[in-house]
Amino acid sequence: MINEILGYLGWGLMLGLAGIGSALGTTIAGNAAEGALKKNKEKSSSYMILAALPATQGLYGFVAFLMWMNKYFAADAAGVMPEIAGAKLFAIGLVVGVVFLISAIRQGQVCANGIAGIAGGHDVQTNTMIYAALPEFYAILSLVAALMLN
Repeated sequence: MINEILGYLGWGLMLGLAGIGSALGTTIAGNAAEGALKKNKEKSSSYMILAALPATQGLYGFVAFLMWMNKYFAADAAGVMPEIAGAKLFAIGLVVGVVFLISAIRQGQVCANGIAGIAGGHDVQTNTMIYAALPEFYAILSLVAALMLN
């Protein structure tokens, strides 16, 4: 019973923290975009692109969640679920979820700064996307690790 509870908590953390991080990251960048629209409406598509970037961590959390769910239900149906599976899923879900959370928030902050730069008349969209890829990289590594441990 405790194994199952830990497993479900791990799933929830993996998916929930990723979603929370993406919601916060896109809100941070979206708030900057709203302010930037008041300065320079013509660049709204650039703002929108940058504001959407932190949403990817939520998608990564969903992918990891689905991969682990498929493995868990397949093993459970076959009656071969090891006792340690719940604790393993909890630990992985917690660590991966925290990485997704922090990565999305920090990426949102990078994007917000880029949006402010674009609104100020600077040509920084490409550089901002490169800088925004840096925290994203760690979310991708975390996703790969979670899938390799699956």
